[in-house]
Amino acid sequence: MSHKSDVRQRVFRDLRQVAFPDSRFHFDFGEFIADFQQREAATERLVAHRFYQEAKVIFITPDNCLEELRHRALKDGKQVLMTTYSIKRGFWLLDPAEIPEDMYLYAATLDGMERMGRAVTLAEIRQMPKTDFMVTGTGAINEAGIRFGKGHGFFDAEWGMLFRIGNIDVNTPSAALVHDCQVLAEELRPEVFDTVSDVIFTPTRTIEVSAPHKPTVGIVWELLDQQMYDTIPPLQELCRMEALGDL
Repeated sequence: MSHKSDVRQRVFRDLRQVAFPDSRFHFDFGEFIADFQQREAATERLVAHRFYQEAKVIFITPDNCLEELRHRALKDGKQVLMTTYSIKRGFWLLDPAEIPEDMYLYAATLDGMERMGRAVTLAEIRQMPKTDFMVTGTGAINEAGIRFGKGHGFFDAEWGMLFRIGNIDVNTPSAALVHDCQVLAEELRPEVFDTVSDVIFTPTRTIEVSAPHKPTVGIVWELLDQQMYDTIPPLQELCRMEALGDL
């Protein structure tokens, strides 16, 4: 973990030169995933890719750099499953059929998603069509698709929950959208719960990853940070579902 921390700090120094500050966290990249210069070019690469083109339901994390993608997905008629910041208010569904078209841009923002979308429990997600594609931002990533993130493990928890309830499987593709300065040549072995990206999109590159690791462990409860459990209602719901044998 100290190695990951060292890498993050090195990347964050470079990222500060191209990132846009957050309204709440300024340039504290340990608290948010930043939007960045030329992000539009990275988004265009992603939406041209077969994973996006073939998807009907896309999970998109609530990262600053993915606001444009959430808007584009709604305009393209795709359902967007996402979480609130830090997953503290769980999962939400943005369905373009349920949102006025002139409100798509507002719905794609963190302020608008909860007003225009609807909250969905894990039990409800189990009854929904499967998610076809998972997209996240990240603090840093290597060319083998192993993410360094902010260090909180939210995307891995989101993957673990959706996998455990059967909404995704090992064949569900995962992508990261980042600036070129966030892509590293560092070697790193993924942990059993790490979700490795199938493809990385930057403003100048599309990096396909061969045989990425996809975790099948769900949530490893003994390794889960207690604060995450205490503050993330879907984790509590999943724990109850497992205890009752509902999965």
